[in-house]
Amino acid sequence: MNKAEFVDKLAMKTGFTKKDARKALDSLIGLVAGALASNEEVLLTGFGKFEARARKESRRINPQTQKRIIVPKKVVPAFKPGKNLKDMIAKKRRAVMVGSVLQVR
Repeated sequence: MNKAEFVDKLAMKTGFTKKDARKALDSLIGLVAGALASNEEVLLTGFGKFEARARKESRRINPQTQKRIIVPKKVVPAFKPGKNLKDMIAKKRRAVMVGSVLQVR
């Protein structure tokens, strides 16, 4: 699902206009991005936690040139799903897989 499809579904579910739904989604994204930029965590109980994680400097090999390079340390956004979200996804995936030829348990 892309952003436009998400906005359409949000508008249908909430009764907002598409313009208001897009504004609400953009505000949410802006708030999460701003909090992460300020090194704050965003915890949405039952959904998950957004946080900024530091990555250490690492040494890699460029596959094209075979030269060693150093990748500098950096901070990256991360998401850790909550238990409710994990359980919901697992339950839905099990229901889908039971009805198919290949069953994953």
